Parts: sequence; C-alpha cells; structure tokens
Amino acid sequence: MLKRIVVEGLSKDFTLHLQGGQEMSILSKIDMQVDAGECVVIHAPSGAGKSTLLRCLYANYRASSGSVNIWHKSDADDGGWVDVQSAPAQQVLAVRHSTLGFVTQFLRVIPRISTLDLVAEPLLMRGVEKQAAYEQAEELLSRLRIPKRLWQIPPATFSGGEQQRVNIARTMICDYPILLLDEPTASLDEANRATVIDMINAARERGAAVVGIFHDEVVRQALATRIFSIPAAVSLVAA
Repeated sequence: MLKRIVVEGLSKDFTLHLQGGQEMSILSKIDMQVDAGECVVIHAPSGAGKSTLLRCLYANYRASSGSVNIWHKSDADDGGWVDVQSAPAQQVLAVRHSTLGFVTQFLRVIPRISTLDLVAEPLLMRGVEKQAAYEQAEELLSRLRIPKRLWQIPPATFSGGEQQRVNIARTMICDYPILLLDEPTASLDEANRATVIDMINAARERGAAVVGIFHDEVVRQALATRIFSIPAAVSLVAA
C-alpha cells in the first residue's frame, strides 16, 4: 500500500509559564505510519496526547523533536514527502489545501458567512465551478440533515450538533488523500453518527488515509482498521 504518513521520533513538550517555565512532556518518541485505505484510531487514556498528536500531524503544533512526513502531490509534480514540522509555512499551507483535511471538535465560524457559503468554499478555492460547488454543498448538508431553512444563516447560533455537522461537511466536500478526525461524532445523534461513519468509510475505501480519535466504542468498531496506542506518558521534564 502507498504510505501517506510517516512519523519518526516525534516528541512534544509544553512550557508551563505559570509554573516557573517548567516543561511538561506529552508525547515521547512516537513512531507511526499510515497507509492509503487505512483508518488508524488513536487510543490512549485521557490526557495522554491524542489531540496533541493530531495537531502535530496537521502542524498546528511544532514538535519538540522528530518529523511528520506527509505524501503530498501538487499540480506541478508527481508527489513527494513533506516534513510539515520543518517545512516553510507556505508549503504547509499548500499541503493543507490539497492533501490534509482536518475535522476538529469546534467549528471556526466566519462572521456573516452563510452555512452554504462556508461548506462550498473549499471547492471554490480549488477552482471548482460555482454551480457545481454549491450543488455538492447542498447535497452534503441534506445528507447530514441540516434543514434547508438554515443554509443561508451563519452557523454561529446553531446547536453544537448542527455546528459539528457543518464542520464535517466543510471538510468532507473535498476528496482529501488524508483525513485527520478529532471526535467528529461526539455531539451527534444516532442517525447522524451512522451517516458520518458511512462517509468516513467511503473516503477510506476510495484510498484516503484516515487518522482519528473516537471515544465511542461503536464508532471505533465501525471504522478502525488498526488501533494505535499512546502510553500515558505525561511527565515533568527536569530543568
């Protein structure tokens, strides 16, 4: 299988500025590989660094050491490895634009932008024709049971479950080769949870490499092709 993610020796420490600058080690020398067509579920006790690992994969967090290599193919080449932990910001943004999709637990709402515009935007940024982009956005919002009366309203006042479904639609509208999922089904009812499971499995079956955090055992059983365990290794680093 084609490898999509190769993590080597990844460590992440945080500085506790309110405790005299003491260092806290969250991740220590993590090695991880994810192939196309896999759904790797990160499993660990609470506080062991599951979300921290996802944010390092997306380069929201700069690792203390180690590398996160992402297989990235641009319009100008046939593909190659990019270490998003050491790559310049412009290259990281390019990887996020076409290779890395990330569903977080929280929707980053843009003021005065309607739900439909928000979901269609990633396709428009890729140069997809406007009508086609909006048709796909409408299809996803319908599938995720967002009422049509809400499509022209900014989602800031939506319920948590509605906002999460908008968040999922905004990411899943693009066929990202890699999907990073941080508890995407946590606030969803049973019917919408089943829909999202189907969407994630469909992405994996078309060849996406999926890395996710799912506390719900039903969701883990439905999605996981492999479990990746992180030991509970939070510790204070001596100065």
